[in-house]
Amino acid sequence: MPVQPLTAHAGPPDGWLPVNMVNVLHTDPEPQLLDVELLDTPVTIRAVPVSYHWDLGDGNTITTTDPGEPYPSEAVTSTYTQEGWYDITLTTTFAGQFSVNGGPWQDIDGTIEIASDPVPLFSKSLESRLVDGDIPVDEEEDPWIPERTPDTEGPQDPEATHREI
Repeated sequence: MPVQPLTAHAGPPDGWLPVNMVNVLHTDPEPQLLDVELLDTPVTIRAVPVSYHWDLGDGNTITTTDPGEPYPSEAVTSTYTQEGWYDITLTTTFAGQFSVNGGPWQDIDGTIEIASDPVPLFSKSLESRLVDGDIPVDEEEDPWIPERTPDTEGPQDPEATHREI
């Protein structure tokens, strides 16, 4: 029975984040129900998310039982220290239960891990500059985000760690 990966949410919706700015991570932790019939008897399987492992693409990882919440929450966060493209992947550990013909839920031994599709995010170095206040700012021009190529991939963090939240 296919358990679907949870959708990982990371960074602002426009796909880029300033270097050293808080990156809010979260997912929707709803259990999944899967219905099947065995020997003419309806059986429902419930996959319940119990832990979340975030691979931030720069060598840093986070494992937590907290699914996080959208901004402005900072329950589960990270930062990038260098400019470049990074892929953020969420691997969710699910525990299972089953119910036969609408009866009580019974635990299934073991767990399964399902990885999400990666969320690409560009960490952008920003610089301050003086501008002529009489010239309007071109909101479409900045910040310029480069195409993803081997040259624009973000480097690994030399001080990468694994955090438990």
